[in-house]
Amino acid sequence: MIAQLGLIGCGLMGGSFALGLKRAGLVKKVVGYSKSPTTTERARRMGVIDIEASSALMAASNSDVILVAVPVASTGAILKTIQSLVQANTLVMDVGSTKLEVVQAAERALRGRFPCFVPAHPIAGRESAGVENADADIYVGRRIVLTPNQRTSPPHIALATELWQALGGHVSLMTAEDHDTAFAAVSHLPHLLAFAMMNAISGQPQGKELLALAGPGFRDFTRIAASDPKMWRDILLSNQESIMEQSRLFQRALAELERAIVSKDEKTLAEVIERASQVRAGWRLASGPSQS
Repeated sequence: MIAQLGLIGCGLMGGSFALGLKRAGLVKKVVGYSKSPTTTERARRMGVIDIEASSALMAASNSDVILVAVPVASTGAILKTIQSLVQANTLVMDVGSTKLEVVQAAERALRGRFPCFVPAHPIAGRESAGVENADADIYVGRRIVLTPNQRTSPPHIALATELWQALGGHVSLMTAEDHDTAFAAVSHLPHLLAFAMMNAISGQPQGKELLALAGPGFRDFTRIAASDPKMWRDILLSNQESIMEQSRLFQRALAELERAIVSKDEKTLAEVIERASQVRAGWRLASGPSQS
């Protein structure tokens, strides 16, 4: 049982974590802070948190577990702010979609308390952000990736694993480097492409008319373009190198299709499409669609 959860960032991900712990009977009290006081107030009225904190320091004070659920670019500053309140037995986690820069920022910010930090990436979410969309079931059946390094305390890793599993998540461990490389391919680049697709169509003079003709396939393909702009700005900038490598690979694959179309090479075009079709048909998403 956690005596107190300090929630820094009372949005979709942090709010859902708090609700999940409450439903599981694993936390006595949740003290929450958000940059916007109206968000913190809404979280309290919804029962996501029990006490409104006026600062990140207040949320962290006397908390057994601290969850930092803010945009990745802000994580380091938050950790630096609360560093003096992190005790040797305090578990500190984040929920960011990139990990290497976060881990590096945590090492600088937490210094001797860095072993208490267990970086986490729940592969879950929705296009609609905000605490009003918080859901205790959001992590059920979802993959939760933890990216500790050699300095991370094993008991803290064990506790983090237990908490995410209690929320219904399937926990796995990766290095921060491997995580960012993998998610550049299967999450970050697809978001980049969805943003570009929507802008390419809407930027045309007849953009509204074109969108009016779009069907379910286009809707499914571009669903993630409705994601939170600030969050995805930070994600794309923090994983720049891996994303650009994946973008180059995508451009190479797209160029292959373009060459076949321009040269009217029916055989190559059919082979490339068939190859993609077979890979997609043989792939199964283990835990349903996700946001991040």
